[in-house]
Amino acid sequence: MTDFAGGPGSAASAGSAGHPEAVRTRGLYKRFGQQVAVGGVDLVVPLGSFAGLVGPNGAGKTTTLSMITGLLMPDGGSVEVGGIDVWRDPVAVKAHVGVLPEGLRLFERLSGRELLSYNGQIRGIPKEEVTRRAEELLRVMDLADSADKLVVDYSTGMRKKIALAAALLHNPKVLFLDEPFEGVDPVSANTLVEVLRRYTASGSTVVFSSHVMELVERLCDWVSVMNHGHIVAQGTLAEVRGDHTLNDALLHLVGARGNGEEGLSWLGSSSA
Repeated sequence: MTDFAGGPGSAASAGSAGHPEAVRTRGLYKRFGQQVAVGGVDLVVPLGSFAGLVGPNGAGKTTTLSMITGLLMPDGGSVEVGGIDVWRDPVAVKAHVGVLPEGLRLFERLSGRELLSYNGQIRGIPKEEVTRRAEELLRVMDLADSADKLVVDYSTGMRKKIALAAALLHNPKVLFLDEPFEGVDPVSANTLVEVLRRYTASGSTVVFSSHVMELVERLCDWVSVMNHGHIVAQGTLAEVRGDHTLNDALLHLVGARGNGEEGLSWLGSSSA
């Protein structure tokens, strides 16, 4: 196999490519007990990009996103979003970001419309403007007929759509999504994709983690690959995947080795 573009060490060069930066971390570090979850990450996301953060389970993606969005205090390093230090001025940063975290922590005893109204009020948006934006989002997300239904009764796809609507309500400059398409049916996923494409077309930035390489390849123009708490490749989609698929590039970069050819000789054989 030939070498892939954007291999280990390319994270540093990505930051010097002249892109205005929506997100920049330097030496980001987090330890849980004796386990180093994130070991000095230098992540760069260009302004206006549709950026994917990919890697195997346990690579540190969710921990990294949690520290960038102010949900988890880092043990070391710095984070800037839009040039503002997240941990020195968290209020200013949170006014300009939207977050759809892993686990969908929603107020389930509110209806979809009430959830959006509540989010708008705590963001300080005038009531009339909240109502206008909420109705537009409910229509675009194909949730208008379920607007007065309690969120606890929403399907997984509906929950993802109302959570995305809540994250977009205040028109953030940067949107962070952790596995936004996990468990979502194709129709709902298509709705989410179209909304996100319209969002980035306006000059805003999306950063999302995913295990579905085909989706990242279809949507993203910028990709960062994590493994064992480190960035092992970073750059444009073309730079990271080279002449290969993104899935093949990822397997190469994280040193994945197939181990399914040995052992399990009994599998599929007829039992006595």
